Amino acid sequence: MTAIRVVLADDHTLVRAGLRKLLESLPDIEVVGEASDGLELLALAERLQPQLVLIDIAMPGLNGLEATDRISKTWPDIRVLILSMHQNSEYVRQALRQGAMAYLLKDSAPMELELALKAVLRGETYLSPGASKDVVNDYVQRLRSDELSLGELTPRQREVLQHIAQGQSTKEIARQLAVSVKTVETHRSQLMKQLDIHEVAGLVRYALRSGLL
Repeated sequence: MTAIRVVLADDHTLVRAGLRKLLESLPDIEVVGEASDGLELLALAERLQPQLVLIDIAMPGLNGLEATDRISKTWPDIRVLILSMHQNSEYVRQALRQGAMAYLLKDSAPMELELALKAVLRGETYLSPGASKDVVNDYVQRLRSDELSLGELTPRQREVLQHIAQGQSTKEIARQLAVSVKTVETHRSQLMKQLDIHEVAGLVRYALRSGLL
């Protein structure tokens, strides 16, 4: 089997040395390059074309999240594993949005790095338990917030929201509900103000999360 080519990116030399030693102890892994910042990583990615990169979030010049975004857009076949001290759910969500396939906390056990690598190479997403716990908790809180907001809507507002989420125009909604176009527009304006959502696409996403569709 051909070895998996890996590039490391961390601005601390000792951290890179430890990661290299750990990775090279695993079967079928070859560390082909090291970078101390995001810009150096992009140059190595272009020159070496690795299958996998391990990126620290906090790096000078170009941070790990920005580097991840550029790599995922320029070389979509390169799989990115983020290394971070932060387990805050916002960091995790942003990393996944930028194209990372794994988010691993730096205090993880060595065995967890191997699990993350195997998951990423299978095309799966991997989150450290500490990070995933915060993401799940945040998601549950958002759902509860949506449920509370939905419960504050009047039956007519819920009805209008459901029709909006189904992609119907203002005129179509007015005809189906036997009200004027002006009334529908007023309900839509009230919904946006009450839910603090200021675009139709946001109302659709809210309706999906709330189970109205």
